[in-house]
Amino acid sequence: MKALHIKISGRVQGVWFRASTREEALDLGVNGWVRNTHDGCVEVFMQGPDEAVDRLLAWCYHGPPGARVDDVEIESVQPRDGLDGFTIVY
Repeated sequence: MKALHIKISGRVQGVWFRASTREEALDLGVNGWVRNTHDGCVEVFMQGPDEAVDRLLAWCYHGPPGARVDDVEIESVQPRDGLDGFTIVY
């Protein structure tokens, strides 16, 4: 089990980044959440099997069509108990 907290900067708001991240996570079986931040970035917490988390992280480097990812800050964190599914936080 692997868990990451990441912050994605670039043109990542207003391009369906959150909804697309949720879709990708659910397809991969990754649990967590995604939200926009006040500084124009997108923040993601993801956890699950190592390979699935790695695949979602790789997807975050380009995101959906229309996005432009300039930077991805990655922090390895401890998995959280009881986290099930992947949600968009508003």
